[in-house]
Amino acid sequence: MSAGAQTALAYWATGPGQGELREEQLGEPGPGEALVRASFSGISRGTELLVRRGGVPDSQVDRMRAPFQEGGFPFPVKYGYLSVGVVERGPREWVGARVFCLHPHQDRYVVPVDALTRVPDEVPSPRAVLTGPTETALNALWDAPPCAGDRVAVVGAGLIGGALALLLHRFPLARLQVVEADAARRRQLADVGLDAVAPQEAQGDCDLVFHASASEPGLALALSLAGDDADVVELSWFGSPAPQVPLGEDFHSRRLRLVASQVSRVGAARRHRRDPAARLGTALDLLSDPAFEVLLGGVRPFAAVTSALDELEHHDDLAGCVLLAYPDADGTEPTTPGRHP
Repeated sequence: MSAGAQTALAYWATGPGQGELREEQLGEPGPGEALVRASFSGISRGTELLVRRGGVPDSQVDRMRAPFQEGGFPFPVKYGYLSVGVVERGPREWVGARVFCLHPHQDRYVVPVDALTRVPDEVPSPRAVLTGPTETALNALWDAPPCAGDRVAVVGAGLIGGALALLLHRFPLARLQVVEADAARRRQLADVGLDAVAPQEAQGDCDLVFHASASEPGLALALSLAGDDADVVELSWFGSPAPQVPLGEDFHSRRLRLVASQVSRVGAARRHRRDPAARLGTALDLLSDPAFEVLLGGVRPFAAVTSALDELEHHDDLAGCVLLAYPDADGTEPTTPGRHP
C-alpha cells in the first residue's frame, strides 16, 4: 500500500436482513481518477431491500451488478448507487466540485472522473441524491413518450412513480392522475400540484399508464385503467417472486400493450443519440425544480445505516428517499436535508 493510503468505511450486506460497516484501504487517485468525500447517499427502498433479503434471482446476478459493487449476490455484497459528494483530490478542474456517482454507501471512494457527474449549483446536495430515480423516470418517458392531450395515470407514488409524475406534470396533458393507496403520501403530492387519488377513485380510458407500485394489485389496476389499444409501461422489478398478471378476460380483445422499461439501457427513442452520461446530466438538470423535495424522506447518520435499513424494512409509512448523512471534512454531521456540504 502506498504512503498516501487511507481508510474508508463502507456498508456491506452480509446475510438476509443483516449488514455491517467494513473498513477498506484507499490509495491516492491515479491519472484520470478522483477521491470523493461523500456528503449524502440515498437508500433505494425497492432494489436495496430486495438485495438485503437475498432476493436477486440467479439469472439476473450479472444484470443487477451496480457500477462499483464489490462481492457478489446473494452475500456478502457492497451495493448501492445514489451517492453525492465533493471531490477532494484529482484533476485540478474537478477538485472542490460537487458530484453524483453511482457508488455504494461509503464515506470516501476513488473512481474514474468519467464516472462522476457535476451537480448544478441550483440543485442542493440532498436533492441530487434523487438523480437515480429521476434518471429511471426520464428513461421511461423515452420508452413511451406521452403526447399532448393524453390521459395518463401513474400507479404507485414511491421514488420512481413520484419522479415520473413530477416530470409528466410539465407536459400539456389532458389528464394526469397519480394513483396511490397511502393517504398521507397523496396529501404530500397534492401539495406540489399533483392530482393524487386513491385506487378506487382512478379514472380509466387512459392513453398511457405507468406502473411503479411493485405489487400485483397495482399492476392489475394499471391494466384496468388503460383504454383500448393503450400502453401500460411496467417500471417495477419484482426480483425472485413471479407476480400473477391478469392477461385473461379482455386483455387481448382490447389489444393492450405491456411495455417493459428498465434503466440499464437508454430508452429506445433516444438510444442512438444519448448515452447514459448524457441521461444522467439531464436528470440532474431536471432536479433544479424544488418540487422534487417531496420525494425526500428522513435523514440518518451514515453510522446508523443498518438501523435505517431495518426501519425501512419494517415501517411502510416511511415515505420518500431516506438519506444517509456523512460527516463533513471537519467531522461534523449534516443535520438538515437542505444543507449543502
